[in-house]
Amino acid sequence: MSTISKVAERAGVSRTTVSHVINHADRVSKPLRDKVLAAIEELGYQPNPQARSLRTGRTNLVAVMIPDILNPYYVQIVRVIQQELATVGLEILILNTDVPGGHSVEHGRQFLRQVNRKRLDGIIIADFAVHWMQEAIATLEIPAVLIGTLPGSVIDSVGLDDAGGARMMGHYLAGKGYRRIGHVTGPSFFEQAVVRRQAFGEGFADAGGDPALTLHFEGSYLPPSGYEGVSWLLDRPQEERPEAIFFSSSLMAQGGLAALFDRGVALPSEMGVATFGGWEHFEFVRPRVTRVGNDPSLLARRGIEMLLERMGGTFEGEPRREVIDCILKVFDTA
Repeated sequence: MSTISKVAERAGVSRTTVSHVINHADRVSKPLRDKVLAAIEELGYQPNPQARSLRTGRTNLVAVMIPDILNPYYVQIVRVIQQELATVGLEILILNTDVPGGHSVEHGRQFLRQVNRKRLDGIIIADFAVHWMQEAIATLEIPAVLIGTLPGSVIDSVGLDDAGGARMMGHYLAGKGYRRIGHVTGPSFFEQAVVRRQAFGEGFADAGGDPALTLHFEGSYLPPSGYEGVSWLLDRPQEERPEAIFFSSSLMAQGGLAALFDRGVALPSEMGVATFGGWEHFEFVRPRVTRVGNDPSLLARRGIEMLLERMGGTFEGEPRREVIDCILKVFDTA
């Protein structure tokens, strides 16, 4: 049976160093940590989690709370968090508040109470998982980071520049010569959706477009509303029909593409299409969709860094708010 002594011998380090890698990975340099982890993997050593928890006062468990476990965006975030935290000896507990199920607030509040009771080591929350629950976040007694946009400064957060990205896309589509735009927006009770709608109009106007010619359909951020939005736009009188459609989320774009195909609309000759997001799961969709946003892995990795700094005590200041710039990727559809 493998022991901590055998791991130390194989890695050429002390037992204390191995213990730090297992229990306090933030205290060990990455090269040394990688060497110990390689020895642990090679020998198949498995620390006793109960004994370790009693000894350190830590569970080595981090909660990851997301609003929709079926959304590829959150799947990517969870995957990166799990991979990165595993390298420092931490496991994750996935909490899905299930926005499509209609009970997100109830589930979210319940999960936050559970996290406090179980005294987990930390929590990473993905934006809409805590919509309408800002006051509940303030009750958290463990290190916490939000990936997304959070009104106020209650906990650390890192998110995309929603306004900058939407403005960039509005400017681009106007510059391409599109004058009548259909914009399938997110729900107006989400601040993010309002920001994207307003910023898109500003960018469109800045490049010579007329926002008054833009038709807005309020969607839900989910595929069916993208399908419904396209159907509504295509059923408008011919003189009102848009020349291009901008979807405020990639899931709505997914539904919208299906509707365009079902109606026999050719892209981009008959309709231009662009979306916010879809960084990874649209890579294998053809025609390739023009999109703005950034890799969710960047948000996940920075969120992990911020959480580990809180957990390790290397940062104890006021809540931080960091914003990652969006990138425009021009492909086949617009």
